[in-house]
Amino acid sequence: MSIRIEHEPADSPAAQALLEAYFADRAMTFVGGPYRPKPADPSTLRAPDGAFLVARAEDGAAIGCGALRRLGPARFEVKHLYVAPAGRGRGTGAALLRALEEEAVRLGADEVVLDTNRSLEAANGLYASRGYEAIEPYNDNPNATSWFRKPVG
Repeated sequence: MSIRIEHEPADSPAAQALLEAYFADRAMTFVGGPYRPKPADPSTLRAPDGAFLVARAEDGAAIGCGALRRLGPARFEVKHLYVAPAGRGRGTGAALLRALEEEAVRLGADEVVLDTNRSLEAANGLYASRGYEAIEPYNDNPNATSWFRKPVG
C-alpha cells in the first residue's frame, strides 16, 4: 500500500474527522483515570510554528494524522499522532512520525519531544524504535504517563 503524507489545515474536515476519532479512541482505551481531551489550538499547528499532516491511502482516504508545534526556538512537540484502523499495520504511524521529524528540522528544530500514555503500546514501541529516549516531564498533561525526546537535524 502506498501512503501519501500531505500538509493540511488542522481545522479542515478531514483533519477534524481524524482528531475526533483519535479523541474517541483515547477515551475508550485510556488508563489512569478519566481521559481529558487536550486538543492543540489549530493556529499553533501551521508554519512557521508547526504543521498538521494527514496520511492518505492510494484511494485518497484519510487514514492517519499527526501534528507538530513549536515549544521553543529549536524544540518542537509531536501532537495527536493517530492512525485509523484502516491504516494500521501498514507503516502509517512510522511514515507520519518520520514526516513530522523532517518537518521539524525544516522549521529549525534540533530536538523533538512528545508525551504519551502507557496504554498506547504500539505508539510507545514506535517511539522506542525511532530513537526516542525517556525524559522527565516537560509539561503537566494529565493524560501523559511518559515523556520522550529525540535529537533531530
